[in-house]
Amino acid sequence: MKVIFLKDVKGVAKAGEIKNVKDGYARNFLFKKNLAVEATPANIKKLEERKLQMQEAELQKINSAKNIAEKLKNITVKLVKKAGENGKLFGAVTAADLVQSLKREGLNIDKKQIELHEPIKKTGEFNIKVNLYKEIKGEFKVVVNAE
Repeated sequence: MKVIFLKDVKGVAKAGEIKNVKDGYARNFLFKKNLAVEATPANIKKLEERKLQMQEAELQKINSAKNIAEKLKNITVKLVKKAGENGKLFGAVTAADLVQSLKREGLNIDKKQIELHEPIKKTGEFNIKVNLYKEIKGEFKVVVNAE
């Protein structure tokens, strides 16, 4: 029996694939758990339409990420923190602080997207990378000054 997989089934198929499986496996397992549907012409047409919608959504996400990357190039975040005489901060600049600063600039970025391996603990200029979407990355500048 030909079926269209709605979800990934480990070792069998990925979502969206059309495969031949045994009738009993399809009826007793795949259909009951809503993992697949029978590959009728109507269902195949729905699958193709869904794939087109997913491709369009993917393109929109990529374009949006590229636009944000361009905006990030021109942004310099300036922060003023309390620091000691040698430039060491009392506290640190974290990804959450950077997210708040970027929100003030009109960019909505999640703190998990910011590549900050360690919090910034000294004054100076830093380039911060942001993982926007899959392979698309952006970068912005942070200037930390002493209060």
